[in-house]
Amino acid sequence: MGGSVTTGAAGEAGAAGVVTTLKAAGGEYHVVIEGTDPTLSTEEQYNAIERELGRLTREVLPSETEEAFRRYFVSDAVGQAKWLEDRSEEATSIVQQPPLNGTKVALWVWFVDGGRNTTYRHLFHTQMHHQTEGKTASDTGRGEAEQTEEVFGNYIERLAEEGLTLAANTVRTWIFVQGIDTHYADMVAARRELFEQQGLTPKTHYIASTGIEGKYIHPEVTVLMDAYAVDGLQPGQVTYLRGATHLNQTHQYGVTFERATAIDYGDRRHILVSGTASIDNKGQIVHPGDVEGQLGRVLENIEVLLREGGCELGDIAQMIVYLRDPADYAVVTQRLAKEFPDTPRVIVWAPVCRPGWLVEIECIAIKLSGNDRYAPF
Repeated sequence: MGGSVTTGAAGEAGAAGVVTTLKAAGGEYHVVIEGTDPTLSTEEQYNAIERELGRLTREVLPSETEEAFRRYFVSDAVGQAKWLEDRSEEATSIVQQPPLNGTKVALWVWFVDGGRNTTYRHLFHTQMHHQTEGKTASDTGRGEAEQTEEVFGNYIERLAEEGLTLAANTVRTWIFVQGIDTHYADMVAARRELFEQQGLTPKTHYIASTGIEGKYIHPEVTVLMDAYAVDGLQPGQVTYLRGATHLNQTHQYGVTFERATAIDYGDRRHILVSGTASIDNKGQIVHPGDVEGQLGRVLENIEVLLREGGCELGDIAQMIVYLRDPADYAVVTQRLAKEFPDTPRVIVWAPVCRPGWLVEIECIAIKLSGNDRYAPF
């Protein structure tokens, strides 16, 4: 476990119909709650998740713990909208990425110690989209490029209202594209142009990110984004991990994100690992057509990034696993259960941006070792 992250309530049976995995590190808690009974109705599955979340906050987590962020992974966002539309909190994410254990909903929650003294503000902006009610993107002429421009433009304005900028403060984005096999390229081109306008270039830096298949509760939305920014960061506090022995720089094949971002605090280091696939340092797919081989290379790539940042696989506090083909679930879950038995994770159906990639993984690692040049987390 790397000596820096302890495990509690891992894989424990909670409320009826769910299983919970929790990992704790220095007053942070990553929790994944998954359903276990696909035969339950939609309402029963949502209620079971919410009951378990309530049990955790009452009986398991310390009393001063506060929720920082949550994400629902759902099997049918449009069809389940009645259970989701009232979840409009700033730090609540909703995306159609069906849990591959056959249930309708899974939940990832990031809790933090609410009693800590901190100089930072951690801001999550979620469910950012451009919507024209009752219209598709083609009906309105608002394609993926235009939706990307509007989503980022609005986000930049919201940051400015807080005295923040995209380049200086945003440390993580998630961009969900409906129909990624055909719509990803326009999003990428629009993001690249916007980043250049914001001073994000190969000579400066980009942002850790995942660009992946995902659908929103409004079917006309083709680009949906969540973002995480930190107020109070100092020069030198954020570094960018490249894994050059195993990975190429993303701009070499036309995309603009960092492989991983490390943030140093006075009492810990966070490493935010972007969606990582089976790729080599020439940008080529490794083990085409072989999901087991690709999974091994993905984990190897992540390990290289973590080691560059002074961490190891045992420091991973949570992971999200994306599969192109649901039929690969059994192979993937068997290996991950063996190698990461206590790590909160969700395995979902979500094709990656390149059709040859069968599996992609993102994660967050936490190392409890401080840098006294900076304030504690």
